[in-house]
Amino acid sequence: MAQFNSYIDNIDAHFWRNLCLSHGELRRYEKSEEFLTVGTVGRYIGYIKSGALKYVCFSSDGTPHVTGLEFSGHFVCDFPGSLYREKSRCSIIATVSCEIYCVPASVVAEMMRSDSIVKEVVENTTRELFNTVYDRLIDLYAKTIQQRYDELINRDPNLFELFSLKDIASLLNITPTHLSRLRKKYSSF
Repeated sequence: MAQFNSYIDNIDAHFWRNLCLSHGELRRYEKSEEFLTVGTVGRYIGYIKSGALKYVCFSSDGTPHVTGLEFSGHFVCDFPGSLYREKSRCSIIATVSCEIYCVPASVVAEMMRSDSIVKEVVENTTRELFNTVYDRLIDLYAKTIQQRYDELINRDPNLFELFSLKDIASLLNITPTHLSRLRKKYSSF
């Protein structure tokens, strides 16, 4: 089965996992605690040992919009912005208690500058993250809400255990009421 976030299937996930486990420090984040705050430079690249997080951007009126989800066994960071000391365009927030192996982005940036293999892994990861985000953008225009919902649930039927109805609706760019109707329709089969 393909990963929820398609980029994971196309990057050197073992490299990132091993890097975080060997160079990182295990940190705990409670539900609603920010791993990264919008407008700040990401300090860490993390491997999620347990828990789940959401990527949230904010419209000009302050309304939050969920743009991504990460799970146990995946990675979390503002990538590649944190490697280049760029301010994040989103916040990354724990949706449940999390344990994350965090390696300083500055350590990875230095490795990238001095090791061509690390630079190549970063370049590939950046490309695959772009492809995942671009595919999601295209899906917003080219697929129906039902198609997007079905694909989301097929990738991980347990989403509602880690994320609120409101967060999942935001990711799908629909209202929570509409999502409730889709869930009822889907569960009736």
